[in-house]
Amino acid sequence: MAAQHILVIDEGTTSTRAMLFGVDGKLQGSQQEALTQYYPAPGLVEHDAAEIWEKTLSCSQKMIEKAGGADKIAAIGITNQRETVVAWDKRSGEPLGRAIVWQDRRTAATCDRMKDDGLEPMVQKKTGLLLDPYFSGSKIGWMLENWPDVRAAGDNLAFGTIESYLIYRLTGGQHVTDASNASRTMLMGLDSDDWDDELLALFGIPRKALPRIVDCAGELGTTAPELFGSPIAICGSAGDQQAATIGQACLDIGQTKATFGTGAFILTNSGDTAPRSDNRLLSTILYQYQGRRIYALEGSVFVAGSLMQWLRDDIGLLKYAGESEELARSVDDNGGVYLVPALSGLGAPHWRADATATISGFSFASKKAHIARAALESMAYQCHDLKTAFSADGVDWQNLRIDGGMVANDWMVQDLADILDITVERPEFFETTALGAAMLAAVGCGIHPSLEAASAMISGLDVHEPAIDPETRDLRLAGWKRAISSVLTS
Repeated sequence: MAAQHILVIDEGTTSTRAMLFGVDGKLQGSQQEALTQYYPAPGLVEHDAAEIWEKTLSCSQKMIEKAGGADKIAAIGITNQRETVVAWDKRSGEPLGRAIVWQDRRTAATCDRMKDDGLEPMVQKKTGLLLDPYFSGSKIGWMLENWPDVRAAGDNLAFGTIESYLIYRLTGGQHVTDASNASRTMLMGLDSDDWDDELLALFGIPRKALPRIVDCAGELGTTAPELFGSPIAICGSAGDQQAATIGQACLDIGQTKATFGTGAFILTNSGDTAPRSDNRLLSTILYQYQGRRIYALEGSVFVAGSLMQWLRDDIGLLKYAGESEELARSVDDNGGVYLVPALSGLGAPHWRADATATISGFSFASKKAHIARAALESMAYQCHDLKTAFSADGVDWQNLRIDGGMVANDWMVQDLADILDITVERPEFFETTALGAAMLAAVGCGIHPSLEAASAMISGLDVHEPAIDPETRDLRLAGWKRAISSVLTS
């Protein structure tokens, strides 16, 4: 009997998971482990790459056992937190230091100097990205400058984003990265199939330490036999936001999705022509298959679900995540309270690495419910800022498909529809990032001939329409504009 399962490795910012899918797209099992977050100093965020590997391997082994063995797995798909960088020794596969996470701001001063030197227009033209510590290139350059073990590795030095590191460990030495992740490093030109010499020189990065750029679907490698009992083909790989866009079936030009996970990321399919933004949005590769690229226009919000986690774990405002919805519903409005969640700076369209979070509008009438509601409202406001920027670039959202852990919050979903004044569609199955990786793997191993055909793996939608009056919407947006202006001008 032919293998009837696809194993997806979904390696996120706060956890790593192995998820078992049937070839019909139905989830059949999931194993998840939390990842340790390291904050060595304000603005610095790190992960232990060895922990990521060990927990990924353990979760995967459990799901393969559940499937009945490696021979029951048709293919593996991988999706990952993007921009996070690992340095490792090619001989052992062991990391040479902690992974520097996408949220990390340690290279802000370096990026600012490059901007002052007038380099951002060149970088944006080549890569579709802006000079910001968010992206991988400056992180790699910092590792080379500051970590002696990285420099000392010489010809045995390897760099890669998380999917690249996992593929290296899974295969026992295959050093590759898929095109969607490569496009987030700031080291590859959007119109090129390889690393860019000028960009490598800008950050001082040796080409030989970087992986080979490959398709997002196809035979990307084969797992070492000793890991799972027999080899399994790795046939799909994409950064988490690109995978979610695929998992939401945004396969036609203009279709748009937003993922509310640790951060919030909105992508619009741009077809086979790389978009160019005049409003500080990003151009990125959505996926590459058989050498053909499909691009997307992207807006990135750095803080979304991580705001609620912070309010729960560090501030103690919430006892559990779902309490935010209960509190938001317990008051008639935000009571004049606005929260600008710049805990890791501000992303698109502002791109202010130095911005810090603020809560404003307090009075004696303010309650913790108003703060919780303001936190949830900030999701819609940040998306509205992005909608305005997308529109200025000639991309008007007709509707918005949403996913990620936060969209279990019905109040927030309705608030998005109200503030954006468009239809918001939520899938019955929220885990579209993993589903997109499963779709890529299904195409890569030949189960489906195309992503369009693989979209049969997607379930139905829950639709939310705008339901507030324009005057209320305008008043709320005016309050947000005042709040964020105070942050941007401080």
